[in-house]
Amino acid sequence: LIERYTLTERTAGFLKGCVAGRRNIIISGGTGSGKTTTLNVLGGFIARGERIVTIEDSAELQLPHEHLVRLETRPANIEGRGAYTIRDLVRNALRMRPDRLIVGECRGGEALDMLQAMNTGHDGSLTTVHANTPADTMARLETMVLMAVDMPVRAIREQILAAIDLVVQIARTADGRRRVTHISEVTGIDADTGRILIEDIFVLRPVPGRPDRNCLRHTGYIPPFVERMIAGGHLALEVFL
Repeated sequence: LIERYTLTERTAGFLKGCVAGRRNIIISGGTGSGKTTTLNVLGGFIARGERIVTIEDSAELQLPHEHLVRLETRPANIEGRGAYTIRDLVRNALRMRPDRLIVGECRGGEALDMLQAMNTGHDGSLTTVHANTPADTMARLETMVLMAVDMPVRAIREQILAAIDLVVQIARTADGRRRVTHISEVTGIDADTGRILIEDIFVLRPVPGRPDRNCLRHTGYIPPFVERMIAGGHLALEVFL
């Protein structure tokens, strides 16, 4: 990914530290933007001793782990029975004692179960969502939760805030390259509008003196959890310098 300019070495080191430090991460982007590939790479940073349960429509993830349980959806038979949906598998995966839960893609009511899993001891879980910006990702999560249950929007936003740490936004650019455009932290809820607040940590910006070239650059914002990750040996402060 670094060689193909999807990530820089600094942002790759930051994401590797966030995975090791058990941050809950959503990878968002459009169709064909490289979400699953990025998810697969980040999943490879999970410690070998951890038990992982993956949930997918079709097996695409290739994780080099010994303690790996792979679950796949199944359509109904000709009698309309025997179907296993993503939501069915997410609920059952929680009974399998996973250290990490990886959902290939959230596209419906399973978003509610995924958020609840992240809020109940399954830190370091990963998933992907179809969205064009980090703000759109939050709105899409709200919509998907409403597909599962009728609950106040404020309560949904509080669930999202408690569950999600980072959004990694990826896009396919005009030249055909797949680039991470934002790495953002979910920070709070706006007191006036009630919307979820997002703070960009790294953003794809033009290189000074090279307007034809873009690079992921640090915005100057350092998330509060970084201090704990540095103390735990998961991250080096140099990724921000």
